[in-house]
Amino acid sequence: MEKNILLLGTRKGLILFERRGGTWEFRNLSHAGAAVSYAMIDSRQGSLWCCLDHGHWGAKLQRSGDLGTTWREVEAPKYPKGAELGASLPGMEPAPGPRPATLKYLWVAQPGGLDQPHRMYLGTEPGGLFYRDDGDGSFTLVESLWNHPTRMTSWFGGGRDNPGIHSILVDPRDSRHVWVAVSCAGVFETTDGGQTWEPRNRGMTNDYMPDPNVDVGHDPHLVAQCQANPDVMWQQNHCGVFRTVDGARTWTKVS
Repeated sequence: MEKNILLLGTRKGLILFERRGGTWEFRNLSHAGAAVSYAMIDSRQGSLWCCLDHGHWGAKLQRSGDLGTTWREVEAPKYPKGAELGASLPGMEPAPGPRPATLKYLWVAQPGGLDQPHRMYLGTEPGGLFYRDDGDGSFTLVESLWNHPTRMTSWFGGGRDNPGIHSILVDPRDSRHVWVAVSCAGVFETTDGGQTWEPRNRGMTNDYMPDPNVDVGHDPHLVAQCQANPDVMWQQNHCGVFRTVDGARTWTKVS
């Protein structure tokens, strides 16, 4: 189904086109006037998800079961009480006093594996990865990544005030194997369903840091995965384009 649907997210709504024969035809417009940060079709359920960035209402999450004809609001994730932000920028003094973490932006929505029919991930600003396994339940922060020892000292905002998780890749061979990309921090990998996470940035260079080969502190903008070979990925980065052929163990600059 999704091969014949084109999603166009704009600052003024979500536009759907449908391929009929050899042409693309307009299907519908949803959320007119609202900025769409991300939209995707979950092929497991046939549902359409839309992340919104309302100027007044903030980050909102919507789901449709009929490709945008009707929508239902889904409760957006909430950071737990006590969750605090980390560093601002390397070399800059942090803001005085604790800064509570609150949802600023929904960067990406990503389904889990085929053996996880209700698993859905959300990547957010300020750098939180959320998930849920209940089709109508609430989202839970993946605290193992949030509490990673590098987050408070080496994650920071780039073009935005706070870190953002914008790419989530689920290994089609093993749903417990997941990669996420954080701007600005880098790529992290879990092989045990999110219990532990390891940075995977070897070979990447960060031209604006005192140490360009720093382990954490890189600025990926997007990471995409080869469907035929999930160990092959491409990364559009602030400092160039990188490629890996070993599941992010090592990266090579190709730009």
